[in-house]
Amino acid sequence: MSVVREQARTSDRCGVRVPAILAGIQKRPSRIRAAGRSVPFDAMSHARSEGKCAAPGIGALLGAVLTLSAAFAAAPDNPAWQAYQRGDVATAARLYRERAQRGDHLAEFNYAMMLFRREAASDARGDAVRWLRRAAEGGLAQAQHNLALLYERGAGVEKSLTEATAWFRRAAEQGHRDAQVNLATQYYLGRGAPQDYAEAAQWYREAANGGDVGAQYILASMYKAGLGVPQDLRIALYWYARAAQQGDRAAAGMARELAREIDDAR
Repeated sequence: MSVVREQARTSDRCGVRVPAILAGIQKRPSRIRAAGRSVPFDAMSHARSEGKCAAPGIGALLGAVLTLSAAFAAAPDNPAWQAYQRGDVATAARLYRERAQRGDHLAEFNYAMMLFRREAASDARGDAVRWLRRAAEGGLAQAQHNLALLYERGAGVEKSLTEATAWFRRAAEQGHRDAQVNLATQYYLGRGAPQDYAEAAQWYREAANGGDVGAQYILASMYKAGLGVPQDLRIALYWYARAAQQGDRAAAGMARELAREIDDAR
């Protein structure tokens, strides 16, 4: 049973909100019209909204990983971590709950994840959400991001895109890359926030600088179209190339096409 670090990027494209570009943008040519320009819709849509996967339950949504911070995960003398690693989930749940009750925000999050995954039992309805919220309010970025996902879907809480945006922002401001992408997408689409392409570009840039290949492609497309940023084909080429260096074939094709366009304009 694997345990990942707290800031690791989630790879389950059907369980979390990610741009569809990460699921293969070259397969979906549909486009979204904005301000008289055409920008790839693939960069703004989400894998699960494309009907590629069945909508996951709340447990699948947030229980895909049990996350731990690097320092906590690396501590060989941590009994809860040791118990979880050897598959003794009952002991792990008990120890995480004890730490959570003492105000340990990471333990609050981990205990919430075990509840979502049904690896821990609780008699109280909504207990998992309550512990997740405590971790989020305590400043844990991963918990803030996951709480935003709940509000976005209306899973365990009343659906509120405005609340989702607020929690995405709190996590994004701490450097959480998935939250940065999700916050940018909220502003791009005007979901739970006023539509603001400049704000969207700012957060896609943050995620792109952090190495998110989807954000790099999206930002390149925005510079190519002059959407939310001054049109600049050279900057667009730079970001397409960055995404291509990470293996995005569609970005590589766009980079070649744009390079030829720039050369022809000389």
